Amino acid sequence: MIIGAILILTWLVLLLRYPAKALPVSLAAAAGLAIVAGIVVWEDKRDAQRLDRLQLRLDYAPQQCPTGRPLLVLIDNGNDVPLQELRWKVAAFAPGDTVNLADDTYTAPRYRGPGELLPNSQWQDCLPLPPLRPGYRPQTLEFRAERLQGTFSD
Repeated sequence: MIIGAILILTWLVLLLRYPAKALPVSLAAAAGLAIVAGIVVWEDKRDAQRLDRLQLRLDYAPQQCPTGRPLLVLIDNGNDVPLQELRWKVAAFAPGDTVNLADDTYTAPRYRGPGELLPNSQWQDCLPLPPLRPGYRPQTLEFRAERLQGTFSD
């Protein structure tokens, strides 16, 4: 933090003392930073649009899944590029309610998708349930994926 303050103070002194030389360099640096910021914003927006095209469905299905892993996950990649990595958190809601009933503890499972999912293909797996608040049964709850984070290959 102190190094940043020293750099800004030095830049201001140079700008005031030698404006003819420091101003063009400062404008070029500002233009470079603006270009880099624009590229970062554009890539974030593109990744957010690609995550919106993913369909991720969570169902409590103890009949179709093995014991200890009753959460059926179906991911459909509706993008034109492969999905490289996907992470998310599972939230549980009572029908018609907005209170998350899944406890977000340190020991809660970390959910990850397939290593690579090709365009217009599906992936299905069974995963463990997140820890639920006491008094709630998983068969009466709706499960949703939240905080999706993913990377795509270009």
